[in-house]
Amino acid sequence: MATIEMKNAGGEAVKTVDLNAAVFGIEPNVHVMHQVVRAQRASWRQGTHDTKTRGEVRGGGKKPWRQKGTGRARQGSIRSPQWIGGGTVFGPHPRSYAFRVNNKEVKLAMRSALSAKLADGQLYVVDNFDFEKPSTKAAVQALKALGIEGRTTVVIGNEDVNAFLSFRNIPKLEVIPVAESNTYDFINNKALVFTEAALARIEEVLA
Repeated sequence: MATIEMKNAGGEAVKTVDLNAAVFGIEPNVHVMHQVVRAQRASWRQGTHDTKTRGEVRGGGKKPWRQKGTGRARQGSIRSPQWIGGGTVFGPHPRSYAFRVNNKEVKLAMRSALSAKLADGQLYVVDNFDFEKPSTKAAVQALKALGIEGRTTVVIGNEDVNAFLSFRNIPKLEVIPVAESNTYDFINNKALVFTEAALARIEEVLA
């Protein structure tokens, strides 16, 4: 069973925490993580791009010249695709890019991401961020005390409003309630920080 040192917001060691081996001690499945992240990013695409076919471009209702006798190639409309200003052939039209991955793959990808973060030394556990009121300054000081720099994801309890408001304005930092945990946010950083409550919940869900 893996263990990790829990610290407080001042950067001081509090205790050692045992981590669930089924969540933090597996061999990361890179293929499944890739599939799940692709599915997440695809679902975020708006898919509102659109091009006009020859039937949608304004004008071109009249045949530009008669069929025979001019010496030129026959044409039926100046909005045919071969004309400048004509329609587009096989262009994009509004559609959804989303595709589904099953729940077992989603959970395996999250366990793989957490195991990889622990193995790389990029996982941190804090007992709590007990801010009396929202304070970005206090949040920045807490990160410095923990020795965390660069792109960071902080996972907090679902009801920890003060922590959410404190962290949300910090550049290159993503703060999410544990209920919104996902593979992309787990791996899109150099440091992944859990509060004790969030860690207990994620182990409960993924174990």
